[in-house]
Amino acid sequence: MKPKAARTIRFLFILATALAGLSTYTIAQDRTVIPLAEPKFEGVIGKTYKESKSAWPKLPTPPTGAPNVVVILLDDVGFGQTSTFGGPVPTPQLDKLAAQGLRYNNFHTTAICGPSRAALITGRNHHNAGSGFLAEWATGFPSYNNMIPKNTATIGATLRGNGYSTSWFGKNHNTPDWESSVAGPFDRWPTGMGFDYFYGFIGGETHQYYPVIFENTVPVEPKTTPEQGYHFMTDMTDKAIDYMKYNKSVAPQKPFFMYFAPGAAHAPHHAPKEWSHKFKGRFDAGWEKVREATYARQMELGVIPPNTKLTPRPEWVAPWDTLSADQKKLYLRLMENFAGYLAFTDHEVGRLIDAIHQLPDADNTMIIYIVGDNGASSEGGMDGTLNEVKSLNGFPTSLEDNLKHLDAIGGPDGEPHYPVGWAWSGNAPFPWVKQVASHLGGTRNPMVVSWPARIKDKGGLRTQFTHLIDVVPTILDASHLPAPKSVDGVAQKPMDGVSFLATFDNAQVKSAHTRQYFEVFSNRAIYDKGWMASAQHTFPWRQDFAPGNWDKDKWELYNLDQDFSQSNDLAAKNPKKLAEMKAMFDQEARKNHVYPLDDRGTGRIYVPKPSPGGSDPKRTHFTYYAGVTRLAENAAPNTKNKSHTISADIVMPTKGGEGVIVAEGGSSAGFVLYVQGGNLIYHFNWFDENRYVITSSEPVPAGKSTVRFDFAYDGGDGKGGKGTLFINGKNVGEGRIEKTVPGRFGIDTFGVGMDTGSPVSNTYKPPFAFTGRIEKVDIKLN
Repeated sequence: MKPKAARTIRFLFILATALAGLSTYTIAQDRTVIPLAEPKFEGVIGKTYKESKSAWPKLPTPPTGAPNVVVILLDDVGFGQTSTFGGPVPTPQLDKLAAQGLRYNNFHTTAICGPSRAALITGRNHHNAGSGFLAEWATGFPSYNNMIPKNTATIGATLRGNGYSTSWFGKNHNTPDWESSVAGPFDRWPTGMGFDYFYGFIGGETHQYYPVIFENTVPVEPKTTPEQGYHFMTDMTDKAIDYMKYNKSVAPQKPFFMYFAPGAAHAPHHAPKEWSHKFKGRFDAGWEKVREATYARQMELGVIPPNTKLTPRPEWVAPWDTLSADQKKLYLRLMENFAGYLAFTDHEVGRLIDAIHQLPDADNTMIIYIVGDNGASSEGGMDGTLNEVKSLNGFPTSLEDNLKHLDAIGGPDGEPHYPVGWAWSGNAPFPWVKQVASHLGGTRNPMVVSWPARIKDKGGLRTQFTHLIDVVPTILDASHLPAPKSVDGVAQKPMDGVSFLATFDNAQVKSAHTRQYFEVFSNRAIYDKGWMASAQHTFPWRQDFAPGNWDKDKWELYNLDQDFSQSNDLAAKNPKKLAEMKAMFDQEARKNHVYPLDDRGTGRIYVPKPSPGGSDPKRTHFTYYAGVTRLAENAAPNTKNKSHTISADIVMPTKGGEGVIVAEGGSSAGFVLYVQGGNLIYHFNWFDENRYVITSSEPVPAGKSTVRFDFAYDGGDGKGGKGTLFINGKNVGEGRIEKTVPGRFGIDTFGVGMDTGSPVSNTYKPPFAFTGRIEKVDIKLN
């Protein structure tokens, strides 16, 4: 063979080999389509097994060196509340993690919990993920229905499809509660969105002593009681540690992704007594002085620039020295309790971090710790509250009524939230609070990132503009994975966020995220290359306030590169720049499907939500059987603001028959039909303030009976009516119920045969299960 021909053949062989190798690599490693392509069979198939060679298919594995990833997200914690960022509440575990990693002081959220969480787990803006506001306030518009679309797959789906173990613990405010029953659908539950395991609650909050817990898709009850020391924060931490260790024991080579989302420090502020009373006297100086002290510590720590101004007290926060002694007494107790709750949370998160550090691959574990899904919350109102659900229904609680229950604050018998002034103080140095997406008090939260194998600038500070939607791209970048183009056959929307991985190595790298809109509850803003235009519209503590007139909102203008705290409004000095920014907001709003704006508070709660399992939304007759428990309020019959009948066919034992027939709600508000002391009782709990009890004049007989409660409603919203009890058709009791709940009973659920969670009535201990037999319960809405 001639040399030239030999060289040609050799070249063609090398080229073919290279192309074949490239083809195999591309097919095996094309990670833009989830699930990954099924691998080719690499064995040999003959006529019989004797001349055949078996080969097991290779499971998806992440790229070499892919880290474990833990995302920790606290709830309702302001920029100036943790000691790590100058706050008055000691958080030594967060301090320790920050000393081992990086602190971020220019990180942003959406200003409200559910939308923030949708942005975090999808990498898309919250409206693009169908989560313009909260599920409880959902409306039928695509950006506001709270039904995360399949074209915005979560980080769980992407990582699981690439060979990660994935888990989610704690708060899940991304599954619509009308989809949280046994009827499903389950594709918007964590296990349907890419997470192998879920242990937590669905909704904006839960009772920490009587939580509504789901394990995967099955409701479970705590194994101990509050009297025995039960607290959900400890429970979920134990579960997370055990699950992580179990995974690493079985498959030590397999990286894991854990999303750890405590309900803390969202109301109800349930602090164990030993923590709740640790801070007595710490806040006696009042909210202005506490805020000033925070600002001074922030300066000393260097977490705010030296030229930062402390924004002044707004008119909606009363000067501390004008408050009465009773006001101060209540407000201080509520803040001391909150501090205990946050410090306790830091302790529990520290247990998780300590367990992570004990893993054999601890150095290759990236922890992204986001200190709040929005700013500190003012939803407790001007005076604070011991029943947050009452406030959200539009009913404030008087100072006098709150003072009567001072000793119960932090315990299982209340649902406390501190007043507006402490929220403002906790967002130092910024103006405004949670829900106010127009200003940094609503959207600026601290973040700490630790990754020993990668981050060398221990204790460093990063000032680049970053946002929740940047977390998913950063995780993918760190794991050497592309954003998927298709998941489960659905073409994916592109990521709205960008990776900030480069900041791990370089404190001076320019911000990759240069433009970002903000909108919640019609409070809106636009950020672009250091500039921010802001329009505040609604008040978080006023669910009854819906001003409309969006065109009349006052827009402000800030140069955040020179004005870290948003303290110097430049709108009057630079109207041209303001006009440019306002036009830019409209452009981004249309691009990200923000419209239509909606400023209704309580009004949106009243908007009918979809029916469970696609049933008729106009359905008026419901039949339930024994065993129906933990049915979410939006999935249960809506007996509010209307006449209705509750009828049950039961079988009473010969002796000792008692227990709950049907209940909805809990200690915050609700109703229950039950048997106690032999008598049939209907109990309506109006926010633990008014309790209306109708008791039968004669006992329920042994054997089969039909018991019934009829309610004749007066009309209107939240009005009263007449209640009547029947046993086997006989009128055995009646009475007036002067007040009813117009919006929601709260965070507890509906059930037949027992009262799970916190008790509706204060005459029994939950679950107070019925000791006879319930054949069926019929509910008719009139």
